[in-house]
Amino acid sequence: MQISIIGTGYVGLVTAACLAEMGHTVTCLDIDEKKINNLHEGIIPIYEPGLSELVKRNIKANRLFFTTSYTYAVENSDVCFIAVPTPSSEDGSCDLSYVLKAAKSIAECMTKPMIIVNKSTAPVGTCDKIEEKIQAHIKSGLTFDVVSNPEFLKEGSAIHDCMKPDRIVIGVNSEKAAAVMKKIYAPFTLNHDRILIMDRKSSEMTKYAANAMLATRISFMNEISRICEKVGADVNEVRKGIGSDTRIGYSFLYPGIGYGGSCFPKDTDALRFLAKENECTPLLLDAVHAVNVQQKKVLTEKIVKYFDTKGGLKGKTIAIWGLSFKPDTDDMREAPSVTIIKDLSEKGAILRLYDPIAMDNAKKLLENHQNLIWCTSEAEAAKGSDAIALLTEWKQFRLINFKPIQDTMKGSAFFDGRNQYKPEEMKNFDYIGIGVPDHILENDIH
Repeated sequence: MQISIIGTGYVGLVTAACLAEMGHTVTCLDIDEKKINNLHEGIIPIYEPGLSELVKRNIKANRLFFTTSYTYAVENSDVCFIAVPTPSSEDGSCDLSYVLKAAKSIAECMTKPMIIVNKSTAPVGTCDKIEEKIQAHIKSGLTFDVVSNPEFLKEGSAIHDCMKPDRIVIGVNSEKAAAVMKKIYAPFTLNHDRILIMDRKSSEMTKYAANAMLATRISFMNEISRICEKVGADVNEVRKGIGSDTRIGYSFLYPGIGYGGSCFPKDTDALRFLAKENECTPLLLDAVHAVNVQQKKVLTEKIVKYFDTKGGLKGKTIAIWGLSFKPDTDDMREAPSVTIIKDLSEKGAILRLYDPIAMDNAKKLLENHQNLIWCTSEAEAAKGSDAIALLTEWKQFRLINFKPIQDTMKGSAFFDGRNQYKPEEMKNFDYIGIGVPDHILENDIH
């Protein structure tokens, strides 16, 4: 099938590459000429495992094309996906300006009946607004359908998620549009039918509800971790105990330094705004947000408290391992590391920073902050440091030979913001994790 995708960001590019891999002919449009020129050369603007190879293979196979021309993209497709940014406004609401601009541009270039699919995460009722925008600018007599098709991609495993989805949610107003969407996704559902057809508003709400649920699980465990520290329980054992209940499961029950990224913070805020706009009081969602804001401060508080007995934090050197909001991505949007780094820097600490992938994006975000030293490895970051703080659980940090690293350090503190290590494995450090009471740490270390 001939498909066009408006937007070559994370969602648009991954979706385009996977649709092309399944045999569709896909044209990607972006108004950024430099980005399109780079994509023609196989240069990918984001880091996602497997994406570069997929894009290059499908360019070579003449199934994946790139353009800056709406006319070319729209005229050469039967189905047009919108996958543009929907950033948060200052009040937490979702900014639909990019979506509606794309809808207007599509309408002005349409010369035949078409299906327009919104894949951008947007509030309930967005498809109605897209429909109104197209209707206002379309040539007389042309027909079209607007479909909601939210994405459920996890950064770091997006190719797998797209090629082997848990579910494909499609919101439609017509059987014709449903049939076309089923045809597009048929190659992705050969083993069993994962396609869920529903009305458009339910589809739009499904995306927000899914992300809000996952954010809730994270904030719940982070709150439990703080209670564990106070009462003497070990959150690592508690997680196993509750996760073994099949009604709960283990996913998204890991305590840490708060959630970040492009989805959970933005979508939770947008759902809170949507609720209040419709005279609902989102008590639980407000609490999820508040817990996450507080959790991003927890590790800094632990570091400050530790150094209070050692002359204070000012002038101390802290190695920061990991900057991206999660492993296997260079995404720094809403990353907890940014909050922690800013707080420690303002308190006078010297920070030696390292991330396997996200260094360039981190430098852009933190360029105005002092006392930052950018390093080329975790070992270099640890050299001469008074402590190490693990903020992102990259795989390469899992099986570290700590002996030569500790030999180069001035101090012996290790702050594990992801509970990646077991206290008994870190006996040579003053090891401090999340949700592990002090007396357990003292017993394990001493």
